[in-house]
Amino acid sequence: MNTIFLLDAGLTNFEAFAANAFFTAGMVLFEVPTGIVADTWGRRASYLLGTATLAASTALYLWLWHVDGPFWAWAVSSVLIGLGFTFFSGATEAWLVDALHATGDDGPLDAVFARAQVFMGVGMLVGAGGGGFLAQVAGLAAPYLMRAGILVVIFGVAALLMHDLGFTPDRGRGPVREMRHIVGQSVEHGLKVRSVRWLMLAAPFTGSVGIYVGYALQPHLLDLWGDDTAYAVAGLAAALLAAAQILGGLLTPRVRTLFRRRTDMLLVMIGAGALAVLLIALIDNFWVVLGLIAVWGLVGAAAMPVRQAYLNGMIPSRQRATILSFDSLMSSSGGVVAQPALGRAADVWGYPASFAFSAALAALALPFVWLSRRERAPADTRVDEPAPTVA
Repeated sequence: MNTIFLLDAGLTNFEAFAANAFFTAGMVLFEVPTGIVADTWGRRASYLLGTATLAASTALYLWLWHVDGPFWAWAVSSVLIGLGFTFFSGATEAWLVDALHATGDDGPLDAVFARAQVFMGVGMLVGAGGGGFLAQVAGLAAPYLMRAGILVVIFGVAALLMHDLGFTPDRGRGPVREMRHIVGQSVEHGLKVRSVRWLMLAAPFTGSVGIYVGYALQPHLLDLWGDDTAYAVAGLAAALLAAAQILGGLLTPRVRTLFRRRTDMLLVMIGAGALAVLLIALIDNFWVVLGLIAVWGLVGAAAMPVRQAYLNGMIPSRQRATILSFDSLMSSSGGVVAQPALGRAADVWGYPASFAFSAALAALALPFVWLSRRERAPADTRVDEPAPTVA
């Protein structure tokens, strides 16, 4: 409901997506520092900080809507929400992979991330689809009140049940020296590894398109439907993406067997996703667009576990959270520039034109994935993935 929520607060399309850009700017600004928190203080500590920050910033977001807050206040609250998510981005994935290795699981990570995708899809299906219905029945504030409450519950559950397995925080150097050491190691095992670097350079294009299209589909569907208050219809788009995420997670292990290399599958899925977004721009039939949304979500969901497995197979455990956070930073950085620009395009030429520009941006990721493929990294074809070691 985010875009509709912001438009209801009196923001234009440009201002709404500029506020979203401040959210992604917050992720860019805090990705690496919060990744370092996870690598020095532990993944659990980072997760707990994330839930607390998100609960507080969600409450601020809701208050601004209630008082018709100025744009600068929306920008600040969006940055704080971005901070909350960065505590999760690298830490949870690193927590999972470290725990798998610690418990002796050396199977393919693609299948693990695919199952995680299914569970995330179920949560999104219930939360996003239900959020649209809840907003229709109880008003736009209701989903945000529920989110803040759920985050408080999650904080308590994580405090009791979450433990770092296979990772011991090392604070012996002191915080400043430790941060400097981890950043140096992250560059050494991240950006200086060409197969990793090319994959990260593709992320701004796919990330910017993913976040813009995901937010812009709801008001676009309302335009096609012909009723700006049919919030349940807007929730339908999110529910479709969630269902596609579930199906994509279930199909990923089987689809993966059709490709010799992980990068081959990524190239096909990114290309198919760009084509789906282009067709959304060209077709104005509500039901056909719904089907294209499902296709776009499906290919993105099928590609994500493969990309995660490929990247995790190339980085060592000690710097895992920081490198994964830097990868998220690269993905978010594209959205900082693209969201206001695409939002302005929607104001001037309409949502279909902004989707056409989005499709072109997504296609720009293909050369970088191809360059990563040329490096022939072992993780591109590896079946079982033991933890990488630092030379």
